[in-house]
Amino acid sequence: MFKLPEALIEHHIERSGLSDIYEKVLNGTRLSKSDGIRLFETPDFNAVGFLANLARERRHGNLAYFVKNQNINYSNLCVLNCSFCGYKRKPGQEGAYTWQIDEIVKKVTDEARYGVNEVHIVGGLHPDLPYSYYTELLRQIKLAAPQVYIKAFTMIEIDHLTRISGKTHQGVLEDLKASGLDCMPGGGAEIFAPRVRTKLCPEKETGEEWLRIAKTAHQLGIKTNATMLYGHIENYEDRVDHMVSLRDLQDETNGFFAFIPLAYQPNTPGFSGDWTSGIDNLKTLAVGRLMLDNFPNIKCFWIMHSSQVAQISLYYGVDDLDGTVTNYTITKTASLDDDVRMTQNQMVKLIADAGREPVERNTLYQVIQKF
Repeated sequence: MFKLPEALIEHHIERSGLSDIYEKVLNGTRLSKSDGIRLFETPDFNAVGFLANLARERRHGNLAYFVKNQNINYSNLCVLNCSFCGYKRKPGQEGAYTWQIDEIVKKVTDEARYGVNEVHIVGGLHPDLPYSYYTELLRQIKLAAPQVYIKAFTMIEIDHLTRISGKTHQGVLEDLKASGLDCMPGGGAEIFAPRVRTKLCPEKETGEEWLRIAKTAHQLGIKTNATMLYGHIENYEDRVDHMVSLRDLQDETNGFFAFIPLAYQPNTPGFSGDWTSGIDNLKTLAVGRLMLDNFPNIKCFWIMHSSQVAQISLYYGVDDLDGTVTNYTITKTASLDDDVRMTQNQMVKLIADAGREPVERNTLYQVIQKF
């Protein structure tokens, strides 16, 4: 592969004003909060991407991962009223739905026949479903498709389950693990900054509580992902503070698989925010790779960034493009129809055309096959 001369690289970095951060990245020195803010503020997003690619290739070389997976969004009924959410419905409202357990099990087994080995289960905070629905759902999936890894329920859903069960967070997580839960997604983190969170999702638990539930899961041997919703009313400092909080918890528990920045989708009338730019998306992914030096993986969720930006992101710190994804319904962009998915061949081509080596993984990031 063609390499730029070292002198030219250093000249470019010097012009960007990031020479001191470049030295830190080369030496493996942890970046500070002020470093992270500077990375966001620099107009030279290619310089930021170059630094992130150094960190990415140091850890993963030329490999780029994906998983054969499906999403199960079991219900869009929700007791919360998050200002940014266009997914939630109230009982009796047009478009409201709740899937029965047997319907979900059939969806999982149908896809498992085609090699799908991960199911991602999240939904709204349902006003009426009993606690037993959630534990029985996991049990039935494990009985019907024991080879499928179950990644289910956000920290927000765990908090909801404590209220309807009367149990502690630890008690709920122990029940779910015993029922078949393998790991957890990282949704509901949004932005931890109280100033933003009180406007964005005032009825959700605080950022500190999200982190506390994640810590409890990690202590029980349940690994999780972590997300950050950006591009609405937060600022760069809020983004970096969010990353530092995740980094601090990872230092303590080593329980996170991946960091997944999620671009805000402006599908709720009246709420502040607009579509994020491709440059902002790439820069946010790159800063995530540089700030979260203890996270094994940085994931670009292609559905929310577009497959094209996801492809380019493989040179901006990203090593994982999530997966084939079927049945996803929580967010949609204007360019996507209701059948949001990508075939294995499409995913392999996307990665290979970028000059990376496609690797199919499982939920635990164990290699299934290389292409």
